[in-house]
Amino acid sequence: MSKPNENMHLTFDEREIIQTGIINGSMKKSIAETIGKDATTVAKEIRKHRKKRARNSFSYLTDCAKVKTCGKKCIGKCEQYEPFTCKRRDRTPGACNGCELFSQNKCHWDKYIYDAKRAQLEYESELREVRAGINMTTLERREIGETIAPLLNNGQSVHQVMVNHPEICHSERSMYDYIETDVFKDFGVNKFSLKETVNRKPQKKFNEKYKKRREPKNYEGHKYSDYQTFLLVNPDTPVTQMDTVYNQEGGPYIQTFHLPVSNMMIGFLKARKTSESMAATMNDLWKKLPYELFRQLFSCLLTDRGTEFEKTELFEVDMETGELRLNIFYCDPQRSSQKPNVECNHNYVRDVVPNNYCLEKLTQDDIDLMFSHINSTPRASLSNRTPYEIFTFLHGEEAAQLLNMQKIPKDDVVLKPRLLKNLSRKN
Repeated sequence: MSKPNENMHLTFDEREIIQTGIINGSMKKSIAETIGKDATTVAKEIRKHRKKRARNSFSYLTDCAKVKTCGKKCIGKCEQYEPFTCKRRDRTPGACNGCELFSQNKCHWDKYIYDAKRAQLEYESELREVRAGINMTTLERREIGETIAPLLNNGQSVHQVMVNHPEICHSERSMYDYIETDVFKDFGVNKFSLKETVNRKPQKKFNEKYKKRREPKNYEGHKYSDYQTFLLVNPDTPVTQMDTVYNQEGGPYIQTFHLPVSNMMIGFLKARKTSESMAATMNDLWKKLPYELFRQLFSCLLTDRGTEFEKTELFEVDMETGELRLNIFYCDPQRSSQKPNVECNHNYVRDVVPNNYCLEKLTQDDIDLMFSHINSTPRASLSNRTPYEIFTFLHGEEAAQLLNMQKIPKDDVVLKPRLLKNLSRKN
């Protein structure tokens, strides 16, 4: 006899029971019996919707279980590498909820958290996405297209076609929508094939199926409150602030970084304002900079919730090796004041590239020159030293050269648009 609700989707109440079971350290089988599901259903639910909270990559460079006893400073995996395992996290119940070490901030490893509310929202979002688009298979689309194309070309109406072909299991209204949104375009059928051409604007829900679907944002474990907790546990971790500057909505864009302690700012010219484009900067720096220098400058990023930064994993993880290289956190919505240093330093950028100037002809060399002049400007907060002087004192001249920064003689510093030959006013 089948169990009650065996073939039904999990409800929010059932997900709350799963969360409670995890907190209590219950076995998956026990949780499953409580909600009348199979144990594999509970296991898949936890694994699918639990969210990773990455360890502090500045203090724990690798996830090797021998990191405290080995004595080596491993950058990657060595012959003695042994991945850290946790029975509660990796086996049963499969998440870190309720763990005393986690609640007391004494666990320094990667953690997984299951939250019933978030799991329910993700489930509902996925359900909407599955039901989006056209309600037919590729084969069914071909059969319908080959059936209606010659009939519509002969001047028949959609109603006439539907009456004579009851095997088409779609409503007349749906067929009009499919035809007007070019679902059967490959078969020579479009809205001009209709006996009476309908010129109304296509419904948004049908237009969206031709656009690339945006992935849902998820800042769990990366919010500003998480950042504050992170600093309480890891007060010595340097924090770099990241942002974007642009003059035209369509680009180009300047990705900016305000480096800790030295107050130095660097920037990278980008053609697209996407997470992939911005994360490519981290990929380049990860490969270009010595490991220790990268850790000192970019082990922790604080930025806003712009769409160009929303894919956290692209920034945090080396996608080639799977190695955690940094931690990224996001300010609260509409709270740019939470990253004041990078915002304040943008005033220097605006001195050189005001809003009424076009950036289209700028090159990366222009960006490097601009920031070299900005970093050669004395700051009262640095006891009238320049960011370049403080940075090279801390990290050396070679580190500045790797970031394409150069020292500009104090009397030669220019903070006007004339500094950049490729800069021009907007028409």
